[in-house]
Amino acid sequence: MKKIIVTGALGQIGTELVRKLRLEYGKENVLATDIREESHDGPFEVLDVLDALKMYEVAKKFGADTMIHLAALLSATAEIKPILAWELNMGGLLNALEVSKELNMQLFNPSSIAVFGPSTPKIDTPQETLQRPTTMYGVNKVAGELLCDYYFGRYGVDARGVRFPGLISPGTPPGGGTTDYAVEIYHKAVNEGSYTSYIAEGTYMDMMYMPDALNAIIDLMEADPAKLTVRNAYNISAMSFDPSEIAAEIKKHIPDFEIKYDVDPVRQSIAESWPNSIDSTQAEIDWGFKPQYDLTTMTIDMLDKIGGNIKTRTTI
Repeated sequence: MKKIIVTGALGQIGTELVRKLRLEYGKENVLATDIREESHDGPFEVLDVLDALKMYEVAKKFGADTMIHLAALLSATAEIKPILAWELNMGGLLNALEVSKELNMQLFNPSSIAVFGPSTPKIDTPQETLQRPTTMYGVNKVAGELLCDYYFGRYGVDARGVRFPGLISPGTPPGGGTTDYAVEIYHKAVNEGSYTSYIAEGTYMDMMYMPDALNAIIDLMEADPAKLTVRNAYNISAMSFDPSEIAAEIKKHIPDFEIKYDVDPVRQSIAESWPNSIDSTQAEIDWGFKPQYDLTTMTIDMLDKIGGNIKTRTTI
C-alpha cells in the first residue's frame, strides 16, 4: 500500500484506522472520505459511496492504489432499516469493486461473524462452513463475500477481507452493532459504576480489541497475494466472553461495579444466531494473524484510557 483511500472514515473503525495509517504511511498518502464533512488532520473528501462516478473521480485524482471500504450500516440498525441497509451495504460495495477494477486497486472489504446463522457450528466455527444468516446485515455480508470472490476470479481484483467479531475501543462510540454492549459497559463502569446489559448473561460472542483489528487490516493488505487462500473473508477473533465475564474483569479494578440485565429481544436474537467462538487458523497460516490482547489485558487498557489509571471506585 502506498496511496490509500478510506470510505466510512468517520466511523468506529475508520477514525482509528486513518490515524494509524497516516502514522505509518504518511499523512499525505491517506485520503479519508465520508458522507458528512468533518475537520480532519489530513486529506479529506466528502463522498457518498452510492455515487459511483464521484468515487471513481476521487480515487483517480488521489492516485490511490488501495481502497479500504468501511462505509456500512451495522447489524442492529440494519434490522430497523433493512432496505437502506441493502442499498448502502451492497450498492457501496459494488461501486468499490467496480472502481477497484477500473483503477487496478487493492480492495479491503470487512465482513463479519454475522455471516453465520443458527445452523452454523457454534463452537470453533470453521473457515468454510454453512452460512445461513437470519439478519439483513448478515445477508449483506454473505453476498458481499461472494461478490469479492467473484470479482477476484472474474476480473482479478485484489480483494481481501476478514470476518470481524465485535470490536471494542475506548475512543470512537460504536455505531449500531449487536456487540456494542462490550464498549458501553466500560464507559458506564467508569462514569456511573453500574451497567444495564441488553444482552443476556450466558450469551457468548467473539470480540477483539481495536488495536488488534487495525493491525489485522494492515497485515492482511501487506501480505503476499500468492499466500492468500481465501478471497472472500478470513475468520479472525481474539476472545469470546459473556456479559458476566467482562463484568467480573471490571470488578477487579472497580470493586463496587454492578451489572444488571434488561434484555433487548431484537439484539438478543441476533446474538443467539451467531457463533460462540470461531476458528482463526487459516488467517494464522496464510498471513500470520496473531492478536495481542485478551479480556484481561484489554480491560486494563480500556479502563486506563477511559478513566485515567483507575484502581478502585468509591461512592460517597
